[in-house]
Amino acid sequence: MRILIVEDEPTLGLQLKTTLEQNGYAIDLSTDGEDGHFLGSTEDYDAVILDLGLPEIDGLTVLGMWRKEGRKFPVLVLTARDSWSDKVAGLDAGADDYLAKPFQTEELIARLRALIRRASGNTSSELTAGDVRLDTRSGRVTLKGEPVKLTAQEYKLLSYLMHHKGKVVSRTELIEHIYDQDFDRDSNTIEVFVTRIRKKLGAEVITTIRGLGYSLDDPAEQPRAS
Repeated sequence: MRILIVEDEPTLGLQLKTTLEQNGYAIDLSTDGEDGHFLGSTEDYDAVILDLGLPEIDGLTVLGMWRKEGRKFPVLVLTARDSWSDKVAGLDAGADDYLAKPFQTEELIARLRALIRRASGNTSSELTAGDVRLDTRSGRVTLKGEPVKLTAQEYKLLSYLMHHKGKVVSRTELIEHIYDQDFDRDSNTIEVFVTRIRKKLGAEVITTIRGLGYSLDDPAEQPRAS
């Protein structure tokens, strides 16, 4: 999952970036409203963490601009202002959740996971597809109850497909959502990761849709032949 952080406090921004990367997210970090708005308008993100007190353009204005442009990614607003009027203003501008500073990093991560799940139509923290289980809280993947060890990139790819179960996801979309902006992106590595995941979880877990991309489906939800 690819996340944009727009935060002008250098220490907090780098702390969030490091912590979220350690939790398996691909992170882009911006330190002002103008650059943050540009990234949110031109790149695809699964969620955005947006500080309200930004230089150049304030966070509420940035958020309003994104929504007017049709950008629908979930936004978690951060602010040092803890009054009810600021919360209302942020939510009315299009924020999906609100967190006042100072906050516990664990709470921010939990709220972020919930926003991403809801945005992709999932309500549980455990994603399932047949015998495969992925726990978004712990990052644990199991097959028929047995733990399966995945690399960081394999986990990111599997997590994205499981969040979008039943949908065809192109290579381009996968590249945009599992790598950050500065990563040297190579579409050929996607096929390598898919092959490795199939070896660990079963050849049928990910279907290649020729010319379109990949799909992860739940066998229990597939229509039976009559």
